[in-house]
Order: sequence, then structure tokens, then C-alpha cells
Amino acid sequence: MAEIIDMPKLSDTMSVGTLVKWNIKEGQVVAFGDILAEVETDKATMELSCTVPGTILKIYAPAGQQLPVGAPICAIGKKGEAAPEPTAAPAPKAPKTAIPTIPEKAEVSCVPAAPASSGSVSPQSDASRTKASPYAKRMAEKAALNVAALSGSGPGGRVVGRDVAAAASAPAASAPSGPLNVAVAPPADGKGIQPDADVPVGGMRQTIARRLLESKITVPHFYLEVEVDAAPLMAMRESLNKRLAETGADAIKLSVNDFILKASAEALRRVPAVNASWAGTSIRTHGAVHLSFGVALEDGLVTPVIRDAHAKTLKDIAVEAKALIGKARSKKLTPSEMSGSTFTVTNLGMFGVTGFYGIINVPNAAILSVGATIKKPVVDAQDRLVIGHRMVIGLSGDHRVVDGANAAQFLQALKQLLEEPALMLI
Repeated sequence: MAEIIDMPKLSDTMSVGTLVKWNIKEGQVVAFGDILAEVETDKATMELSCTVPGTILKIYAPAGQQLPVGAPICAIGKKGEAAPEPTAAPAPKAPKTAIPTIPEKAEVSCVPAAPASSGSVSPQSDASRTKASPYAKRMAEKAALNVAALSGSGPGGRVVGRDVAAAASAPAASAPSGPLNVAVAPPADGKGIQPDADVPVGGMRQTIARRLLESKITVPHFYLEVEVDAAPLMAMRESLNKRLAETGADAIKLSVNDFILKASAEALRRVPAVNASWAGTSIRTHGAVHLSFGVALEDGLVTPVIRDAHAKTLKDIAVEAKALIGKARSKKLTPSEMSGSTFTVTNLGMFGVTGFYGIINVPNAAILSVGATIKKPVVDAQDRLVIGHRMVIGLSGDHRVVDGANAAQFLQALKQLLEEPALMLI
């Protein structure tokens, strides 16, 4: 029987994907492992490999089209077999508020060629007897839905991914779906600073808009800040980079952000209450510190994750951060490299921004915002007016998880580590 291949969910934040390029054509015979297409998700471009050998009977979606998760993209079957007529997938809606997890290895007809972290799923007796694709069963499991209760739109009434997506979607607070009336008068001189135009929003920007709106609406943010004496940190950075440079041309160069990441991991060790997530009816504490950090791209922002940062040295973190930044800028990050964080650091100091507050990267309980180090007059321990190097660090917290006292203790620990940076090396 012919198999309809749906647009798979390649990351926890993905609701739509863009078919960038087809590598096959109708009538072509494909084998296990053949790369069928390239799909741009919310934050990366992935290759789709085939696990259903056969003949490409029909391509339902042309290259360049943006499709919701669960939408039919092609059909594979026996040569000469009629391609089934697909049922249109539902338009993507704002998802229910949930705690994203590290993507499990998807049991789908087409899966990303890049590896994702594996996980186990307990079997469901009802689901095992239901006629449903493996991908639909996995989607239903993650969405806490009984696949046996769903109506299938696939061949022979089979439950496919789009059926689960339709059942899992529910109206949520979101921006208006239609175009907004933002027309204004054109420039009087006919020139202006740029053309009046509607710039299409790509998948990454759509995901950023949806995720940040969800965070601001559903998470009760509160804000704290602390001013740090950055002179000791700058002195240690200069000294270490000088010694590292003497070791050879390939030596890593430590950035201010590397120190911030290392200090954040150590501060979370001291105040673990901040390394947690809201789980609806409970607070989920995390034993590992998985640090995500913002990387600005031309068309948006991505947040790669340094796993087990609590167990890594300053140099380990610097090397890994540099590698992840390189992959982010070349759009080679995999979904598993952008998910599963427990705390986020965002730094705009390199742009001269002296202070700001970030929007929490759900399901993290907090996000750290780092400003630029500036020279300013300060009063020293001897009450003298001297030139100091100061850095303002802000913390946005989820008040469901973290109280003001916990957040203040975390900032206090972070301040001590940054002002006495040798403590990070112990």
C-alpha cells in the first residue's frame, strides 16, 4: 500500500517547515537512506532521509513552499500504483503551553539525516492495536493523546501526523493571524530611509515571534540587576589570553562571554533553585546545567546549548562555544544542539548596550542579560573617587519557579565569581 509522507516535526519548537529543495522526482525509485529533500525548520536546515523504499508516486508540495507539521509532502509505493489523495493538513496554530524536551529520535517515514538524542517510550496497549504511522504514535505519546481515539485521514483510515497535530492544537493567546493595517503616509521627499514594503517572514522569525509572545503572556516575569566590578575579570582574561597565545597559533582566545558562561554554571551550582522549570503541577529541578546562549544571525537569533556546563572547565566551555557559534552562523546546528537547556545567557555588551532584560527562554526559570563593561567614576573601599570598570547584569525570572530571594542569591554568587574570577578555576 502506498505511504503518504508527512512534513515531520524536526524540533520541539517547529510548527511549520519550508521545503527548500527536492532531491528526487516523481517516478524515481528510492532506497533506504536516500536523501529526499532539504527542509528549513525554525532554526536549521535539515536533510530528510527515506526509510520507506519504493517509487515516488506523487510530490504534493513544490520546493519553496512552507507547510505545517503533518502536511503531506509526497507518496511512496509500488511502481504503477495510484497515489492516494491526501487530506489537507490543518493550518498551524499556537501550541498549548508545554515544557519542551530534547527531541527524541523520530520513528517516521522520513527522518533528519543529522542524529538526534534518543529516548524510550513506554508502549500503549490501545496505540499498539491502532492503525497509525510510527510518527503519529510518537506525536500522540508526546502530546498525551490516545491515538486510538483519533480519526485517521490517511489511506484506509490510518492515523497520520496531521491528525495528531490537529487534535493537539488548541486556541491559545496569540497575535492576530491576518495582516495588520500598518499603512502610513509615504515620505514627503519620495526617498525615505528604505522602501515601503512587506518583507515576508521566514520560519525562524515566525518561531521567534511565537515563542517570545508565548513566554511574555504565560510566564510571570520579574527583574533584578546587579553592578559588577569587572576590572579583575578583564585583568585575568588579558593574562590568560597572553599565556594561551604563547602556546601556539591554534590556541583558543577567551572571550568575556566565556567567563560569564562559566561563572553562571558555578553560580547555579551554589543556588540550584534557579536551575529548574515550571511543570504545571510541580517544579522540575535539574541536576545538570545545560547552558544556552544567544547567537545573533542576520535573520534572527538562535540559542545553542553547552551540555553539562557544570562539569566543564573554562577552556572546555570556550572551545565548545566557539564551535557552536560557527555552526550557528553556517546554519548547521541540529535540533538537539538547540534544545534541552536549563538556563540561558544573552549578551549585548559587544554592541555597547549597558543594560537590558531578556525574555525568558521557556522552559528555563530565568535568563541572564549581560551589558557592556564601561569606565565610570566609582568610590573605592577607601572612599576615594577613582575610575572603575563596571558591568551591569540583569536577571529575568519566572516567579512561579523562582522567588526574589533565590534570584538575589544567584546574582550575589555570580557577582562574587566575576569579581574574584580565580574562584572559577578551583
